[in-house]
Amino acid sequence: MNNVRTVSDTKRTFYSLHTRPINTIYRRVVEELMVEMHLLSVNADFQYNPIYALGVVTTFERFMQGYKPDEDKESIYNSLIKSIEEDPQKYRQDASMLEDIAKSLPAKDLVTDLSQQRLGNNSELQALLENIANNPKFKYSRLFAIGLYTLLESSDPEMVKDEKLRNEALKNIANGLHLSDDKLSKDLDLYRSNLDKMAQAAVVMADMIAAERKRREQRAQQSSATVAPPNKE
Repeated sequence: MNNVRTVSDTKRTFYSLHTRPINTIYRRVVEELMVEMHLLSVNADFQYNPIYALGVVTTFERFMQGYKPDEDKESIYNSLIKSIEEDPQKYRQDASMLEDIAKSLPAKDLVTDLSQQRLGNNSELQALLENIANNPKFKYSRLFAIGLYTLLESSDPEMVKDEKLRNEALKNIANGLHLSDDKLSKDLDLYRSNLDKMAQAAVVMADMIAAERKRREQRAQQSSATVAPPNKE
């Protein structure tokens, strides 16, 4: 009997947990992330790790930036992680732990550590990185790549803006972890491009909302003026 959860199962779980509607341009982001995480979760070679968690949390936060109403954002995040039967708090804790380590290291040291399969003085992370590098069946993903990129960004935000330095760092890390540096670079270039597009779309949507609000206010004022009784002298 096949008990592997389907994408429909995951979506059904999500929408049973988060029952409020999701704003149009963000709905696609949420569903694409949900499907990506679902497909990884049912892959026999996939194993959860903190770098992947950092990629998930970062992707969610960056693409959902500016979401309104703001209080719905946490519900969407929690429902997203729970829809693949995982713990939302664990993802946030692991992501925060890695970011703190990255912020404490100069970018050069961070790149050296990752390329030599270690991260700070954390023995568990060293074992994780060694396992990634030595596992021919390691399930690489775009979200894992984003996790690596976020580590670099946390250590030195300016360095990742320099294409030459960024690509050199990513190549060293990829070689050290036995990953495809070409695949890593392409996935991250697409990630950065999509972030730009999302930011532009959010600006357009904000302008449209503001314009619609102004039109409603004008109509309300005109309506009030029409029904107002004449002044008696």
